[in-house]
Amino acid sequence: MRRADRLFRLIDRLRPGKLTTARKLAEAMEVSERTIYRDIAHLQASGVPIEGEAGLGYMMRDGYDLPPLMFTEEEIIALTVGARMVRTWGGSAMVRGAESALEKITAVLPDTTRARAERLRFEAWATRPLDPQTRDMIDMVEVAIKSPDRLHLAYKDDKARATDRIVRPLGLWFWGSVWTLVAWCELRNDFRMFRLDRIDAAKSLGIYTPQDDQTLKAFYASEYLCDQRRKDTETHHSG
Repeated sequence: MRRADRLFRLIDRLRPGKLTTARKLAEAMEVSERTIYRDIAHLQASGVPIEGEAGLGYMMRDGYDLPPLMFTEEEIIALTVGARMVRTWGGSAMVRGAESALEKITAVLPDTTRARAERLRFEAWATRPLDPQTRDMIDMVEVAIKSPDRLHLAYKDDKARATDRIVRPLGLWFWGSVWTLVAWCELRNDFRMFRLDRIDAAKSLGIYTPQDDQTLKAFYASEYLCDQRRKDTETHHSG
């Protein structure tokens, strides 16, 4: 957890009337008590009115709060539904991010807006739950895209034939129930898409230097040209 995120959560947990010990704060944020002491000292030095001492607990004086965020009901619905969809279909890191974002947003909503958010009855259910292996694969591919890292994939095609591929991950696409990886395939020397639920194993091969003709932008450009050629062919035949 980034320090900025941890400080935000500390402020939320130390709101007026919430006396909390450093030990409980440390357990909640999975850090040491010494880290909590340093964070509280930092917040106090920044002007946040936190009172208390080690062994007794800490709380924040009345009258201090984070500035409220003004969301319309439509925006609250969109954020909540989006987060619940990610919780159902996203990778583990995405799920943690969605839940943390909702926690932060809810913490600073005005009371009336928060009440509306809590009354929402929108859920995202899956007839076929996302399996843990695919969730882990989403996380791994996401990291590889950011790095960027080359990946070695043990893959099975739509006929269950096994193949080994070395790819340069470019993007993740979600199709409603299936995640696919858009990548530059070194075996085919071209762009390819791979279903994550057909990847048996993946291994990082280290950072690579992106090439201009192997980027996601180049992929979109190639797809556009293919669409144009199809349209030209259809027009020619219809004429």
